[in-house]
Amino acid sequence: MTEQAGKRFLYVVVCAAGIAAEVSKLITAAQERDWEVGVIATPVAMNGFFDTDAVRTQTGRPIRSAWRMPGDPRPFPPPDAVVVAPATFNTVNKWAAGLADTLAVATLCETYGLGVPVAVLPCVADALAAHPAYRESLIRLRGMGVRFGEPYSGEAGEDGVRPEFGWERALDLLG
Repeated sequence: MTEQAGKRFLYVVVCAAGIAAEVSKLITAAQERDWEVGVIATPVAMNGFFDTDAVRTQTGRPIRSAWRMPGDPRPFPPPDAVVVAPATFNTVNKWAAGLADTLAVATLCETYGLGVPVAVLPCVADALAAHPAYRESLIRLRGMGVRFGEPYSGEAGEDGVRPEFGWERALDLLG
């Protein structure tokens, strides 16, 4: 646990999907459950997929997207848990393959070795989710102990309404 009043520290990894615009809902839910939150975003997600200024204000911390320089202080304490939401096709596949080419994916790769619990809310179009590499990535990550919520394609239902993204489900998966 972190030094701040015994609060647990949660890393929220945000990927580039349209639903990322609502990531503040996850942060609020985590804070209401007494988590301290730090956000790590993929480089593409930083380019307008969510309100970075609002998230900085909400968490009281910088958003991490790039590696720090040697000698720079660590901006976050070690995580007690990690949530990946929304988790995209690209991030899931790179993570499962161990391709740590961004801070976000490198952090996820490292969680396995640290034994940190990870919950994932995938946001992947049905056509991409059908790809064999994605299915194999889910099997590998589940085998590593990663907990997955229901897939979310972002597609509107027959009534023309998009379903809600289950932000709080990620916290429930952590136990």
